[in-house]
Formats: sequence, C-alpha cells, structure tokens
Amino acid sequence: MLTYIIKKFWILLLSLFLVATLTFFLMHAIPGDPFTQDKAIPEEIMAALKKHYGLDRPLWVQYLSYLKGIVTFDLGPSFKYEGRTVSEIIMQGFPISLELGAEAIFLAIGLGISLGTLAAFNHLRWQDQFVMFFAVLGVSLPSFIVATALQYVFSMKLELLPVARWGSFTHSILPAVSLSLLPAAFIARLTRSNMVEILQQDYILTARSKGLAPFRIAVVHVLRNALLPVISFLGPLAAAVLTGSFVVEKIFGIPGLGGWFVMSVVNRDYTVIMGTTLFYSACLMVCVLVVDILYCLIDPRIKLNERVAET
Repeated sequence: MLTYIIKKFWILLLSLFLVATLTFFLMHAIPGDPFTQDKAIPEEIMAALKKHYGLDRPLWVQYLSYLKGIVTFDLGPSFKYEGRTVSEIIMQGFPISLELGAEAIFLAIGLGISLGTLAAFNHLRWQDQFVMFFAVLGVSLPSFIVATALQYVFSMKLELLPVARWGSFTHSILPAVSLSLLPAAFIARLTRSNMVEILQQDYILTARSKGLAPFRIAVVHVLRNALLPVISFLGPLAAAVLTGSFVVEKIFGIPGLGGWFVMSVVNRDYTVIMGTTLFYSACLMVCVLVVDILYCLIDPRIKLNERVAET
C-alpha cells in the first residue's frame, strides 16, 4: 500500500511539473501582453514595466525563476492588481470556492446515490422512469442555464433566497444546487446501473430468500459494492465542480477563485493565470490521489492484484 501511494505521489509531482511548463510557455506564446489593452503605452514606460516584472530577461531565465518560485511557494506579483501577489489572491478566493464546491459535492453525492438507489429498487416502475428523466435533464442542461432559472424562480419570483453575492449560508444554496445538478445526474445513473446488476446476483437472491429486510440488503450487500464505481468518479466530479464554478461564480457575483481566474484571462495577467491554473491542477490531482487510496481501502482485490504483480 505504501509503495502504491509513493508511486502515485511521484506521478502527481511529474504531472504538476508538466502542467507548470506547458502553462508557462503557452502564456508566453500568446500574442500581446498585460500592459497593452485598450490604449498605447510609451516605449519608455513599457520598457520600465518589463524590467520591473522581469519580462526583459531571456525566456529560459524567466522559466527557471518561475520554477524556483513554485518550489518556494512564491508565485509572483499580479501584473494588473498593484501590490497584490498571486498567493494572496489564491488565499482570498480559494476558501470561498472550497466552501461552495464542498456543498455542491456533498449535495451531488447524497442526491445522486439516493435517487439511484430508489430507481434500482423500483426497476422499470414509475420511480425508475422519474429518476432517469431527472438524470437526462441534469446532463442536458448547462450549469449557467440552471443558475439563471434558479435565480428567476427562487429569487425574483418567490423571493425566498438571495439573487447573488456572498455572505450567509443562504447565499450559497442556489449556486451549490446549480453546480450539483450535473454530477448528481451522473451519480444517479451510475448508481442505478450498478445496483440493478448487483441485485440480479445469486447472493442477493439468497439474502432475499432468507427473509432479510430490504433496507439491510440495500446497505450491507448492495450499496457497498455499487459505490465502488461512484468513488472512482469522485476525482472527475471534483474537476467538474471546480471548473463549472467559473461560470456559476460569475453569475452569482461570488468572489471565489473562479472569478479571479476569469478576470486574469480577460486582463492577460500572466502570473495569476499560471498560478491559478497550477493551483487548480494540484487540487484536482490530490483529489484523484485520495480517491485512488480510498478505492484501495474499500476494495481489497486491488491490494491482491498489486501483490500478484510484484511477485
């Protein structure tokens, strides 16, 4: 198990190095710079700005300095927000995005597993058809359309929840629901298909013939095996929630990290783009690593396969 974790950790570090390298050279390959947006700047001022931020140095020197900053957790200053560093921007926006993302993920997991279980135990009945309709609807509707519809119904018409901004828990309900609908639909379909297959196994039929309660069969015999593919989906789920939060945070006026990322792209703020991209990549890779470890802990067959491969 320890060897497996160490191997995954080194793969994570290599992946982060590749992401950092690709992001750096892609940013410098894009035409333009952060200082020439809407108006021309005199050459003397432009030269002074490039010298101040180190953009006049050779590209390989800038690259080595960028890698050194990553190792020392110094992602550099923002080109557009004077006196602000990339690390400060991340520390300001990420806790908000993390809170919103955690709410959306827990809501997606709870709703998806519940609906998938309901559909599996009522296979080919109206409950199953209702869940499948919800799943198709959730997959088909983009998050920004769901967010706009929720704002119109619950904020403007019913006046039950705030339409935008960030403050109390009520401000997070609508954006969390907007982010959770798509992954909840995927989880519901995945849980249903796995449970339907497991319910047809011989040991489930034996448990039913013994007169075990349906709830015990669902929790003890069915749910654990059916959740293994769902757990493997948690990594991509985190990716979907984090990337989807870019648009949702903009719609609801949430000062999370997604808003900073969008504005950095608009402003061509190279350091913020590279820093937030690398930070998001690190978060997603850590989520995938944690999911892999959980999968090994839950499914002993993976450990057995690892031992067989070593021998």
